[in-house]
Amino acid sequence: MHRFLFILLMSFGLAHANPASAPPDELEGLLAERGLVAQFTQMSKSVGNQASDLVVNAMGYLGVPYKRGGIGSTGFDCSGFVRAMYENTLGLVLPHNAKAQAAATEKIDRNDLQPGDLVFYNTLRKAFSHVGIYIGEGKFIHSPRSGGEVRIENMNDAYWVKRFNGARRVNPATDAAEAKLR
Repeated sequence: MHRFLFILLMSFGLAHANPASAPPDELEGLLAERGLVAQFTQMSKSVGNQASDLVVNAMGYLGVPYKRGGIGSTGFDCSGFVRAMYENTLGLVLPHNAKAQAAATEKIDRNDLQPGDLVFYNTLRKAFSHVGIYIGEGKFIHSPRSGGEVRIENMNDAYWVKRFNGARRVNPATDAAEAKLR
């Protein structure tokens, strides 16, 4: 749990130390001071263990460079990042294409987003040309573009609001999904 809290703190720009060197009471104090204890407690209650593991795993790749067609720790494109996170964390294989990932998942309302869900954007003047993983609190993690690196964005930033195409949930029990368990 300590590692999970540290990674969340880092993602919100609230921590900059090695989690092993930061005393737990210092992290808890910072969380309480910022009013985040209740938010993280609620998030951990509402997020299943698998979604939590997925988000933590994805955050472990912050800073990895964008690489067109990339699916590994040397670089990812947007859909390759999503595919790798689902495959490595949950054993679920998604298509390696944002549009195909949208087609293989269940449409949900933006208001129903939960950590681990997918968010899609029109960044190339075509629907579902970009994908990221929702991490909670209106933020998502993704591999943005050539020259960029895996990072966290706020969905409420004007750029992302204007390009939002929809939200999807990966449901391995759905027959219509092209995703499959290994």
